[in-house]
Amino acid sequence: MTDLASPLRAVTYNLFCGGLDAGVDTRLRLQTEMLHGLKPDVLCLQEGLGWTNRHLCQVADAVGIVPITMARTRGQREPGPPNYTAMLYNPAALQLLDWCVVGKGAFHHALIQARLRPRAAKDGRRDFFAFGTHFAWPDGDSRLREARFLTDYGGTFPGAPGGAVLLGDLNTPDREPENWASIPRNLHSRYRLVLPSGEFGGADRRAVQALLESGWQDPQKKFGDPSAATVGYFYPNEPVLWRLDYTFTSGYVTPAGYFVWDTPAARKLGDHLPVVCDVMVGVAA
Repeated sequence: MTDLASPLRAVTYNLFCGGLDAGVDTRLRLQTEMLHGLKPDVLCLQEGLGWTNRHLCQVADAVGIVPITMARTRGQREPGPPNYTAMLYNPAALQLLDWCVVGKGAFHHALIQARLRPRAAKDGRRDFFAFGTHFAWPDGDSRLREARFLTDYGGTFPGAPGGAVLLGDLNTPDREPENWASIPRNLHSRYRLVLPSGEFGGADRRAVQALLESGWQDPQKKFGDPSAATVGYFYPNEPVLWRLDYTFTSGYVTPAGYFVWDTPAARKLGDHLPVVCDVMVGVAA
């Protein structure tokens, strides 16, 4: 059992097509080996494409944690295999008190909310929310709408615990690219502001900026390499290093460490890299 003086580890990871290739789970097995080595206490997985409960349980067993739930994408291509966002947790370190899917029908993918308590806590003064999500890919307007479901939890909010951690593929670039010509022009509307004239502006960071302005904290600004990226190495026609995957904290959930797991092996397993954040859960005032 993790004591209250030890950090809890939160991890987010986009699997890329569920870790499945033509239905074969070889890549998923390698991904779960990697995740097992990262030892997450809270894990959010995006793009569980083609998954069934068997795949969710396979990952849980291999990583050594248990599922909270997986929520199906609303805005996916039809017909086609189902796509899921999943959250899991470590019952040796945490108690799961409650969970729900927030904004069902409003999110392109999903937002999962879990109320968790450190296993060593004697009461609810260290409860916190863990949010797992995957923001919309088509445009920044959709992502900004989705971010607004989370801005309340950047600070004190009635009925909510005094701390939270947010894990997700937010599909929001963290910087201007050196050259927009490095990205195919037909993909620019995903990542750039669209001006009233219809022309493209700069990188559309509004979703992340709204979260930060509301009080969420970005641990990458405090720990490790501030320019660390989670995408940009996989597709030859998109060689732009960006961070699209984030862990944010708020309130008495404070970061104690942070890194992007960027290794040659990890780069071969998908088009995103895992983001790892160690957090301490304080006591509410």
